[in-house]
Amino acid sequence: MSETKIVFYEVEDWVREYVTERGLAPHQTKMVSDALGESTADEFGDVDIVSVFIYSRFDKPVLDKLPNLKLVTTRSTGVDHIDLEECEKRGITVCNVPRYGENTVAEHAFALILGLTRRMKTAITRTNQLDFNIEGLRGFDLKDKTLGVIGAGAIGLHCIRIGRGFDMRVLAYDVRPQSILAEVLGFEYTSLDRLLEESDVITIHVPLIKETYHLINNDNIRKIKRGALLINTARGAVVDTEALVKALDEGILGGAGLDVLEGEESIKEEAQLLSDTLPVEKLRAIVRSYALLHRDNVIITPHVAFYSVEAERRIIDTTIDNIEAFLKGNPQNVVQPAKGTA
Repeated sequence: MSETKIVFYEVEDWVREYVTERGLAPHQTKMVSDALGESTADEFGDVDIVSVFIYSRFDKPVLDKLPNLKLVTTRSTGVDHIDLEECEKRGITVCNVPRYGENTVAEHAFALILGLTRRMKTAITRTNQLDFNIEGLRGFDLKDKTLGVIGAGAIGLHCIRIGRGFDMRVLAYDVRPQSILAEVLGFEYTSLDRLLEESDVITIHVPLIKETYHLINNDNIRKIKRGALLINTARGAVVDTEALVKALDEGILGGAGLDVLEGEESIKEEAQLLSDTLPVEKLRAIVRSYALLHRDNVIITPHVAFYSVEAERRIIDTTIDNIEAFLKGNPQNVVQPAKGTA
């Protein structure tokens, strides 16, 4: 491809400058601030390579509008916004950024944990109102508490290291346990049920696939140790929002720290709430998520766990490397459709 047409969607100003500095000459490179979807796909229908973030969608209607597309490189680890099987049918290569913010996301998870354990939401609100009453603000130590890590991959392992630094006992649930890691880092692999029953703080670090959809649900959320905290910086739909609300209402959960919400992709733009195509169940999840905002024991951040200067630069560097490797005929970080169970 001597002059490939490349479009980056969902870009901020600094990304434009950074990509320009690194350069993708002699190829035509366009930068668009909007997400890619049915309404925006027509503008660059002859594009060869597309780079997107998580709010762009790659389903059949969108792909139908991009007949020349050869490469999708998402600036994320998760690929649940991309129909991998449809891309495979069309011979479209899909690449991701498998490693960029392991420590970044883990640090944010602990920011949420500490915000909850030290009642920061209420404390900051009171102080801003010149109310210095400390009643109801007593927190608790992390030392000697049990941290449950669901998904002991790259991010989960960083959480384990941080938890051990707080002198926490750590339990981990993962479909691919590695005993040598447990021995070196000083944690224990266990079943999901036991983790829920014994952990004082539970943090989730799994991808959203068929097997992890509503991994935390009405059936198992009642097994959680009463008063425990639940942290989700993975994907919103890993936790059933209805179950989460009930667990908070009934005091099963002492609090929740959420960087992701079920159905958040549908509320990126308020106008989408008026769409006739928005599924009823997704709308219900959005409404329940909105209700969580007003709880003193819930902290919600807008999907920014990955969002640090260093992590963002690593994302763009890897994305450009993905494009250059593909153009040289040696694609890297290729994502395949899931086969079998997780």
